[in-house]
Amino acid sequence: MTESEFEHYFMLYKETVWSAAFCYVKNAVDADDISQEVFLKLYTYSGEFSGSEHIRAWLLRCTVNRSKDHLRSHWQKYSEPLESIPEQEDTKPDDTDSLSEVFMKLSRKLRITMYLHYYQGYSVTETAKLLGISESAVGVRLMRGRKKLGKLLSEERNEYNGS
Repeated sequence: MTESEFEHYFMLYKETVWSAAFCYVKNAVDADDISQEVFLKLYTYSGEFSGSEHIRAWLLRCTVNRSKDHLRSHWQKYSEPLESIPEQEDTKPDDTDSLSEVFMKLSRKLRITMYLHYYQGYSVTETAKLLGISESAVGVRLMRGRKKLGKLLSEERNEYNGS
């Protein structure tokens, strides 16, 4: 792969790779590190790709694998999450922010499955291949994810309305 090809694919997929990593690890700094490692792997990869979609799928597969490795790492097991900053005012949350926050409350398996299918537009078959699971498992995760997301959004709406 030439340097200009690499730059093209980096610009094309950097947000996709970062978002997938963030969806998996729930930490922007770790998502940055994982993204850099994935693109370094692309830069040094000597294999052939059959097109842009093949590169996209390869990048997302590498991102999922690297994210899993990161979460299994020794350092991750013993680190503690940062305390979240308390809200200053009780204002109505922005719908987009609210959805993003609720989405991040889903389990990792549901989050990454829904992200690949709904946000990245992969079919059930493609999502199954990327995650290394069966198509029926993808279907179950999507169904459970939708139900859980609906429940969490309902709870948040009730909490805001004081019910």
